[in-house]
Amino acid sequence: MKHYLQFKDLTADEYGYLFERAALIKKKFKAYEKHHPLTDRTLAMIFEKASTRTRVSFEAGMYQLGGSVVHLTTGDSQLGRAEPIEDSAKVISRMVDLVMIRTFEQTKIERFAAHSRVPVINGLTNEFHPCQILADLFTFIEHRGSIRGKTVAWVGDGNNMANTWLQAAELLDFKVHLSTPSGYEVDAAVAGVSRRDCYQVFKDPMDACRGADLVTTDVWTSMGYEAENEARRLAFADWCVDAEMMAVAKPDALFMHCLPAHRGEEVEGDVIDGPQSVVWDEAENRMHVQKALMEYLLLGRVA
Repeated sequence: MKHYLQFKDLTADEYGYLFERAALIKKKFKAYEKHHPLTDRTLAMIFEKASTRTRVSFEAGMYQLGGSVVHLTTGDSQLGRAEPIEDSAKVISRMVDLVMIRTFEQTKIERFAAHSRVPVINGLTNEFHPCQILADLFTFIEHRGSIRGKTVAWVGDGNNMANTWLQAAELLDFKVHLSTPSGYEVDAAVAGVSRRDCYQVFKDPMDACRGADLVTTDVWTSMGYEAENEARRLAFADWCVDAEMMAVAKPDALFMHCLPAHRGEEVEGDVIDGPQSVVWDEAENRMHVQKALMEYLLLGRVA
């Protein structure tokens, strides 16, 4: 049994399989071809952090695989409050086949997984967002081919997305250019990467974008940090991805954003709505890669 709690939980070979499988599953979806490998299987979704894309992509995806879904919010589950996380894991995992959790501390999902009888998927924690980077990589491959040897520019907060990009770079052999405001840097120890050559830090976001194959960012204030909103708005003022940043990237560079986006803050409207943006493909692809992931965690490699 495998869990998917952070990007490095799978190997490069497993990711190669997942990308191929996601492409096939997406092709079937577009052709209205039924694909029900998870008939009679149930996914429990536990949300301590609300989400539009995570809920729709997992719920629609599981139904499209022939399975069913149980949706639990903070009031329904109260992980670690109404009962210990370990007890919740033992009970819930006896009733379903798969669990997706979107919560705050990574330690919560790790404690749950340690006592679960079924695979657990990280739908987002403060530290990591592996399903989003899985979708981003698949989207890049769809548009530009292999990411190996390419350069990804991360402009903005040193958050869970940045941490996960570093893990992906180390595992799949590409490079990340990081540019964050002072005080909001990525902590390599939290990211859990050992290869210093898989990323480079830049004070100036323009330098980070120079020659990049992909420019990507996220909101300046992630969920749970709303009290810092005004301070972050001031600190991040020069880290708005604009046309000038895209102009110094490669001519065919793509732009990505995990959404929701605030035009005029972390990205200008003419970038996210421009010809280099693939954010809508990226959003849709969350569903397709997660379908491939759920199928793999429950059935292994399908011939």
